[in-house]
Amino acid sequence: MFTPCDKLLYMLSEIQNQSLDEQINTQFSNATQWFVDAIFAEIPITNDVGIPWVLIILILGAGYFTCYFRFVNFRSFFTAIKVVRGRYDDLETGGSVEVSEAVSTMDGDNPDTIRVEGHGEGEVSHFQALTAAVSATVGLGNIAGVAIALSIGGAGATFWMVLAGLLGMSSKFVECTLGVKYREVDSKGTVFGGPMYYLKKGLKEKGLVKLGKILAVAFAVMCIGGSFGGGNMFQVNQAFKLFEYVTGGEQSFLYGKGWVFGLVMAIFVGIVIIGGIKKIAKVTDKVVPIMVVVYLLAVLTILGLNFSKIPDAFSAIWNGAFNPQSIAGGFIGVLVQGFKRAAFSNEAGIGSSSIAHSAVKTNYPASEGLVALLEPFIDTVLVCTMTALVLIITGQVDTSAAISFEQGVILTATALESGISWFPYVLTVAVILFAFSSMISWSYYGYQSWSYLFGRSKRTAYIYKLLFCVFTVIGAAATLTAVVDFSDAMVFAMMVPNMIGLFLLRKRVLEELKRYKKIIFKPKV
Repeated sequence: MFTPCDKLLYMLSEIQNQSLDEQINTQFSNATQWFVDAIFAEIPITNDVGIPWVLIILILGAGYFTCYFRFVNFRSFFTAIKVVRGRYDDLETGGSVEVSEAVSTMDGDNPDTIRVEGHGEGEVSHFQALTAAVSATVGLGNIAGVAIALSIGGAGATFWMVLAGLLGMSSKFVECTLGVKYREVDSKGTVFGGPMYYLKKGLKEKGLVKLGKILAVAFAVMCIGGSFGGGNMFQVNQAFKLFEYVTGGEQSFLYGKGWVFGLVMAIFVGIVIIGGIKKIAKVTDKVVPIMVVVYLLAVLTILGLNFSKIPDAFSAIWNGAFNPQSIAGGFIGVLVQGFKRAAFSNEAGIGSSSIAHSAVKTNYPASEGLVALLEPFIDTVLVCTMTALVLIITGQVDTSAAISFEQGVILTATALESGISWFPYVLTVAVILFAFSSMISWSYYGYQSWSYLFGRSKRTAYIYKLLFCVFTVIGAAATLTAVVDFSDAMVFAMMVPNMIGLFLLRKRVLEELKRYKKIIFKPKV
């Protein structure tokens, strides 16, 4: 029989036997587990399957916006491509500008009149805003997350993954339109936007001043936490794990030296993020196409070598889509385990991407909303489906046991290696680029939230960016799972204030969509 004193001595001895990482992880977990459990609490569907409540809200919200905006994700798809290609750029400079009701500057001037005067036009192009946002969403969730989903739900999980991506396009359209509509521009032309601003200012227009302020602050706090964890520490940690594996595991020249890898990544990240969104956009509009092309070329090579098996793979996806196992894998495996471990993958409904899209050069908020709806299509429908096909064709889908995120990355590497032996090295390059691009974009998201709470001085900017780089080194060197779990919970929690705002401000978005379509579809004289 143990006395309370014996139990205390036993606990102290266990703590002494733990490494510093393990001690921090244990203490942090004890302090924050309640929040993680609350965010990821599941609503039981069957005896064995439950769906987190946050996921239900995201799916129902995306479905509602799809219907409310009359399937804008499908009907305006090709219009969105034309906007990215610059088809309607002449509308931004020529002719009269219809003045909206929004006020987006610190001095209370109207944003549309400012654009006419030549100020506050935004900082990046449509294409750069898209690549900056895509760089944060296309990441490890597309590689490891898909493997996890298929290990839980089989090939049929791919169907639900694609459906979630298609519905998410509508949520992305709504939040990014609002991001541009309610953004602010300082005297230097720097843009500040995102949910913090459309929650505060949009709800103020509706007479909900206190609610708007509370939701804006809540979002900003959780976004900062998510930027340090899921958008930084987790990304660099998983990139190092794969690098270590490919270069020999325990025989790797960097085995056990994650801090070296983290320091190198921190230096490159620091160089980019010091320059702000313009510098970030200049990097992402080159890195994102390269990393997506590199990864897709590797995947397409495997598909080409196994071309005859592709019809069977699609058949397996379709036949398995509606059995209970695949439904569990699709919704829980992809949207929770896959999206959770990569900052929620396409982030539709979370609100983070609207921060990057807010910096676009445009007179018409809906134009960027249309551009943004392409993001989930690229991230989920295209890249994730390609990954799923490779895993299915190469026989890497095993539903006998769930796998960890680290195993998911290695599983995809093994699938690529089955085609050409050196493809895992290609995957390693792609993963490092994915991690790097995600980190620089999330640093921008976190800084925007940081500046909303603590001001826009150079001092506050450098404090945040220095902290971000420090967390990069820590993330590569440590295994602080509780810290990452907590930050991922904060990313999910961002959905709560954001979805409330999207629903309450949906009519403003519809007005902007009609305004933009009236311009682009106006008959030529």
